[in-house]
Amino acid sequence: MDGTRTRKFVKLSAGAAALALVLAGCGGNAEGEDNGAAAEDTGFEYDAPQEEVNAIVEDLEPVTITFQPSAASQNSVMAPAGTVFKDIVEERSNGKITVDIVWGQAIAGYDEVHDALADGRLDVAYTLPVYQPDEFPALNDLGTAMAGLSSSPFVGELVNNAVGNELGWQNESLLQSYEEKGLTPLTALAASGGYYTVCSDPVEDVDDWNGTQVRIASTAQSAQVSELGGTPVSMEYAETFEALQRGTVDCTLGQLVPSAEGGIFEVAPHLGYTTDHSFSRAPGAYLAGSSFQDLPLAYQQIIFDSNRFASAGGMQAVIGGNAEAVAQAKEAGGEVTAFTDEVQQQIGSYAEELTEEAVQNGQIDEDIVSLIAEYEEQWTTKIEELGYTDEGTTADFDEWYDEDTDYMDYAIATYEDSEAMNFRPE
Repeated sequence: MDGTRTRKFVKLSAGAAALALVLAGCGGNAEGEDNGAAAEDTGFEYDAPQEEVNAIVEDLEPVTITFQPSAASQNSVMAPAGTVFKDIVEERSNGKITVDIVWGQAIAGYDEVHDALADGRLDVAYTLPVYQPDEFPALNDLGTAMAGLSSSPFVGELVNNAVGNELGWQNESLLQSYEEKGLTPLTALAASGGYYTVCSDPVEDVDDWNGTQVRIASTAQSAQVSELGGTPVSMEYAETFEALQRGTVDCTLGQLVPSAEGGIFEVAPHLGYTTDHSFSRAPGAYLAGSSFQDLPLAYQQIIFDSNRFASAGGMQAVIGGNAEAVAQAKEAGGEVTAFTDEVQQQIGSYAEELTEEAVQNGQIDEDIVSLIAEYEEQWTTKIEELGYTDEGTTADFDEWYDEDTDYMDYAIATYEDSEAMNFRPE
């Protein structure tokens, strides 16, 4: 990967400083006791000025929380999803909370991260509950239903994540599944990035799919690949590079950010994408562990608020990673092409069938299709009002994407104008 390009993605977050300036001008009154005698059960309004927060946390004991984001290292294209959170938490807490970032799933892989949160090895983590569909069936079904959303590497990602944020907080079954494991959702459903094919040979039309072995990430994706005539293969993402290199699989169906980070385009340079329809998503979540409820209320609020604002870093990572992936595919001599209309129609029609089946499981709203459509329209309009617009296609995304795009306005809107605010600790 080109070092200069990577450094642009990891410019960390001016976002934290920008947020501090926004909050500094806000009003708000602390709840409970006087600031000078702030107690552990004293909280504050989310937009309280920094001086008020400083007074509340002044007499609280400093704490260190261990945070495991999705990125492999601080130099990763995915790093802003972790570093922005750290910056905002430490600044908002006036240094009373220290965030110790653990890179590369060094404490717990995705198969045991929920246990690590529950037993205290981790305090906050990005997790993939979709990898345990039997334990988190609602999240799996929501990811399936979200295939009806439009796809694009910029506005599409913003809309999908805004809609997913709403759906996660509204699903009682999903929230209960976290509670039963002693976990506190900070982002109940993170739609993360859209799904693309990354293949050793171009896969565009129906004939190309026949017999193609594709690494998949969810049960819905397995069904979709089979419907297209391919052979789904389930494996840990860490094994994907070697599997493609050896020809064990022909493609991986995945998000572009980890493909760019993992150097997948070196062995599979051809990138395929949808325009009118989408593959089912494999959503993640940001969860706090068993220690969260023992923290002072003000600390809980700082962590919860900061996670939502840190979605600015998350979108910087996802969307910047999409542009990086397109560039890497081209540099490796690959083709970046949309699937044929026939393939996309097949993806779309089968996604509708899978959504109907998901509804019958009883874990998601019976009117999920109309609900998603309503949220998609609402957030598409809102995001355009904030100034985020597509200026080209996926094939030339690396050329028209502005790497200096600031996502803090988006992060604030998806907190203030969403269900998330109703779950703020109090």
